Amino acid sequence: MDMPFDTHNLRPKRIALFSGNYNYVMDGPVRALNTLVGFLEEQGIEVLVFAPTAKKAAFRHKGTLVSIPSIALPGSRSEYRLGLGLPRRVKRQLEAFQPDLVHLAAPDILGWRALSWAKKHKVPAVASFHTRFDTYGRYYHLGWLEKYVTALMRKFYHRCEQVYVPSECMKEILAEQDMAPDLRIWSRGVDTEQFNPGRRDTKWRRENGIADGDVVISFVGRLVLEKGLGVFADTLDELKRRGVPYKALIVGDGPERERFGERLPEAVFTGYLQGDALARAYASSDIFFNASITETFGNVTLEAMACAVPAVCADATGSRSLVSSGENGYLVEPGNITAFADRLQTLITDTALRETMSATCLAMSADRTWDAVLNRLLENYGEAVAKYPDRAWKGAQRQDFSAAE
Repeated sequence: MDMPFDTHNLRPKRIALFSGNYNYVMDGPVRALNTLVGFLEEQGIEVLVFAPTAKKAAFRHKGTLVSIPSIALPGSRSEYRLGLGLPRRVKRQLEAFQPDLVHLAAPDILGWRALSWAKKHKVPAVASFHTRFDTYGRYYHLGWLEKYVTALMRKFYHRCEQVYVPSECMKEILAEQDMAPDLRIWSRGVDTEQFNPGRRDTKWRRENGIADGDVVISFVGRLVLEKGLGVFADTLDELKRRGVPYKALIVGDGPERERFGERLPEAVFTGYLQGDALARAYASSDIFFNASITETFGNVTLEAMACAVPAVCADATGSRSLVSSGENGYLVEPGNITAFADRLQTLITDTALRETMSATCLAMSADRTWDAVLNRLLENYGEAVAKYPDRAWKGAQRQDFSAAE
């Protein structure tokens, strides 16, 4: 019978990954999960991904994906889907796959069902913390829900062997909340071959109505309220009121696209970009502005830094782990429009300071490679698997899942 792991090397051989989104909307968590799956497969580890799917995928995903029954979320977040659990066919696939480890990416219905399945079959379950779901209600007039969501999340993560968070500051906050008994760092890396200052394109800037002397303030991300769009727009209005010249570049799409466009009628909107086109947009801007307080890491901020673009960010989780205020950008009190405008104005008007910070961004992002980050995560996996040395699969004959569903 196949051993669930090599007794000389406690790395898992088969991992079942459960996520609420894996290929139908491109966002930071999805980028991290796809990068992880690609890395694991390169290490010879089989991965089976269980997630909702849409009629049209946003990109070509990594690994083998099993579609989970789902419904679109109501209201303004209808582009996201809610997995409805584990139907019998999926449970049969899981038992046939015989995973050594279950990795949960969200405390949603699918995550809870997968966690229960893992407990029943004595498979170690770990989780990665990608999104501060507890804060979302603040943006949709449902702030009263926060304490209940936090309590539910705490119950979920306390049942996991390990919980991976992307930054030390996020770990500290979750530890204060007693969110999980074993919190560990799974940071994020950046592909500097793709994201680098050499991607700056003067011709592309001109084609988008950006003059050579314009200082470009960029936003990259989903156009949703919790990304701090209101603060972003209010701050640019304040700069305009002061007579400070700038050009706004908005990269991304989402349910707030029309309303955001009305707030910033002179901005350049590129829509959703990826790959080289995204790297070109970062590198062709001069200042990156991220007012969000819901980030757990801030992949977009790191990608901007790799392109030598200093960042002005809300002093909150995620950004706090990347921006050293006064060195490679500025951290600002969340929601403080005047302070955000002050910092942006300083960078817009002080070319020498901006160039110094650009060089610091480049240096600080150089050692954040994906290989180093993911090898450490693999070591954590091994520790989780080692806690279940006597587990043995019974029943279903293991099947080959090398072909995509």
